Amino acid sequence: MLMMVVAFAATADAQGFLKRLKDRALNSAENAISNKVDSKIYDETNDAMDDVLDGKKSKKSKKSSNDDEEAVAEDNTPDAVAQNQKSDFVRGSVILFEDDFANEQMGEFPSKWDISDGSLEVASVNGKKYAHSNASGGTVFSPLMENMQSYLPDVFTLEWEEFMCKPGDIDQMAWHIYFYQGDDELGNIYKMFRPGNPDVYGNYSFKKGGGASGDVTGDLRWDDLEKCVKLGQWNHFAISFNKRAFKYYINGQRVINLPNVAAPSRFEFHVQDGYPYRGVGHVILAKGAADLYQRQTTDLSAVEKAIAETGKFVTNNILFETGKATLKPESMAEIQKVADYMKKNAGARFEVQGHTDNQGSDAINDPLSQQRAEAVVKALEGLGCDPFNLRPVGKGSHEPVADNKTEEGRAKNRRVEFIKK
Repeated sequence: MLMMVVAFAATADAQGFLKRLKDRALNSAENAISNKVDSKIYDETNDAMDDVLDGKKSKKSKKSSNDDEEAVAEDNTPDAVAQNQKSDFVRGSVILFEDDFANEQMGEFPSKWDISDGSLEVASVNGKKYAHSNASGGTVFSPLMENMQSYLPDVFTLEWEEFMCKPGDIDQMAWHIYFYQGDDELGNIYKMFRPGNPDVYGNYSFKKGGGASGDVTGDLRWDDLEKCVKLGQWNHFAISFNKRAFKYYINGQRVINLPNVAAPSRFEFHVQDGYPYRGVGHVILAKGAADLYQRQTTDLSAVEKAIAETGKFVTNNILFETGKATLKPESMAEIQKVADYMKKNAGARFEVQGHTDNQGSDAINDPLSQQRAEAVVKALEGLGCDPFNLRPVGKGSHEPVADNKTEEGRAKNRRVEFIKK
């Protein structure tokens, strides 16, 4: 009997041991699966955060099938110089001239322009209308202003778009923009696109200001252009001039920075040849610009000042693709200012409001403004801001601050407001 009890106990202990071993194995398996899932979620979340501004998934290297080879992660670290120090464009506060050609009739001469040579007509590329040079020898054209000899203030910004075709579409395409004081040429920038090597290149030449003699000349560096020009797409070009300081940007990246050139009173576009894509789209001339040698701390204090005085920061410098919630590259300088403010004021909370003009129906504008506000929040989150402190709200066209009957008024109504809560 004693031997049977001992045997039974031994059997019971063995069964208990086996049950504990089984439970432990199950727990280990569950933990391994959970950890793997958590790791996958963590990796995917990090990937999404890394690509807020790129708009695409970052690539990660996979392990080689050869066990002796180590997997090496692809270096997707952004160029800090190109994204920060060279992205300081700020549109002037008062719009003097704007034409997106949207209401112009295809094939007709654009009503807001004048020409001194060649021929000009309204055409379209990728759904965007533009002023197209259809003369074999090229076209020289300028905005139709009340005083055609003098309309540039001493502080201004000028923006326009150009379509850069893909290699093989055409042999070459070239643009000039010339600046004058009356009839005296003060400077010009030349750009050439030619499939091959290099794809894009150019140069510039300007008269010095302040009574100094001689010119300021140079080449547009290929390494700068290669980083910012987008082939097969519309590209955004911009100029900021402040009394004597001249800056030139392509897709938000500064490629020319001249501290002392002569002040112009007017400008002209020179577009060579009459092949497809020759021309410019969505031109905006505005009075005002960033202060001379404006530093990031100054930008930051401007945000602080606006919030301290009014409880909100309102900007027209956060720009989107037409009819979309896709941020343009030149918007990041303005978003960075808000991000810097939020990092300095960790407890600050904002309602991020997206506003549109009244072009289009409420059924389109209301969700579009919401999506644009969400895009700004996502960009701020990607810059390290806590999304808990950001609430996106789409206002559509229901709260205009200017007359929607004019292009200048509609441009002011297309804005983003950061309301402190």
